[in-house]
Amino acid sequence: MRSYHLDPGRGLAGLTLRDHDVPEPGRGQIVVRMRAHAVGARDLLVLAGTYPLPVRPGVVPGCEGAGEVVAVGADVTRVRLGDRVAATVFPRWWDGSFRWEYATQLGTGTDGTLTEYALLDADGVVPVPEHLSYAEAAALPLSAVTAWHALTAGGMPRPGETVLTLGSGAVSLSVLQLARSAGARVIVTTSDGAKAERLRELGAAEVVNYRECPDWPDAVRELTAGRGADRVVDPAGPLSMSLRAVAVAGEVALVGTSLSGPAGAHPVDPSALFAAAAVVRPVIAGHRAHFTALNRALTTHRLRPVVDRTFGFDAVPDALRYCRSGAGVGKVVVTHPGPPR
Repeated sequence: MRSYHLDPGRGLAGLTLRDHDVPEPGRGQIVVRMRAHAVGARDLLVLAGTYPLPVRPGVVPGCEGAGEVVAVGADVTRVRLGDRVAATVFPRWWDGSFRWEYATQLGTGTDGTLTEYALLDADGVVPVPEHLSYAEAAALPLSAVTAWHALTAGGMPRPGETVLTLGSGAVSLSVLQLARSAGARVIVTTSDGAKAERLRELGAAEVVNYRECPDWPDAVRELTAGRGADRVVDPAGPLSMSLRAVAVAGEVALVGTSLSGPAGAHPVDPSALFAAAAVVRPVIAGHRAHFTALNRALTTHRLRPVVDRTFGFDAVPDALRYCRSGAGVGKVVVTHPGPPR
């Protein structure tokens, strides 16, 4: 078998492909023959050495992937041989509030998914929805689970509410799909005219081009009769702008980091927090129960994540370069030869 390994801080130059023996599962572990992986901005941060969690030198990168269980260790009851499963980003975070002891993350502190055979904790996987391919399932563990967490932490959006999501990245696309399935009206921001058209095709009620309209919170208020958005999912920042766009008693979910730095890195005047009179909720990916609930929603509404482009396993560096270009709309997926299911 082959797996990628990284030397953090060296970018793509620190990514190498090595040969290994196929692992044997220990107690509570499984071996998954990986069929597909997703890569994105998070992986670029890890390679650059700017990710907020510690990265072990030589670690197998990647936190998103799906495949088939081919070996099961002792005391494993959650999965069986032949099951189609997807990895969870935080294999020890099963439910409840995030705690430091759950911080071990695939592809940083422990070996991740960019390998042909992954040794995983049996408690750190979930079943793949029947209607999804491996490539589609690989697109879920980070961005889609984060979107679900961001939308549901304060209660699922209700029909008639307005959800604003910033940018056309994978989290925002998942927010768009999930919020629409709940009956919400979704507004999306972007800086690209072609991407704006694609966002409308995917169901955005309104698209605001923030390059053409730098004062985009005012545009959002105009689109909501002065009220503002009930929910704002902010993967890009600055937070001060989201606070201007949110409705009184609304909610801003602050999601992760962008390639240019933390989404909330710009100083926020405390008076802006009081003026917004809204909840600001930092969101860290999601736990296994989030993933399970997301899969139920995807199955109920027959939703499929948006996959922009696929690459072969030997072309992971090319896939990451494509991510860095920012050219696509949707997840960038790496696949292995074999059956698409």
